[in-house]
Amino acid sequence: MGSRLHRRRLEDVQRQLSQARESQKVLEEQVAVWNDALEDARIRALVSETPQQTHEYDDLSRHVKAAAAELVRRIGEVHELTEVRDELLRDWIPKDDHG
Repeated sequence: MGSRLHRRRLEDVQRQLSQARESQKVLEEQVAVWNDALEDARIRALVSETPQQTHEYDDLSRHVKAAAAELVRRIGEVHELTEVRDELLRDWIPKDDHG
């Protein structure tokens, strides 16, 4: 791969990695908040023993599980992009401006 193309690919991967890390960070924060809300909903469902509270808990539980699964996917994406970036860095031989 030519040096210019290699550098461009490295820059693209680094940009994707930065975006993936930011996305992961946001989702981690959301999942933490939703887990707190889920615990509150679980307690309300236990105390009230109403079908509506149980239904709300079940809905939120499904939502949190889906978000947690997405978080696992994003963590994997960050890991893969890190590996690609590291491989590109290992193979990259930078050239100076004159050659």
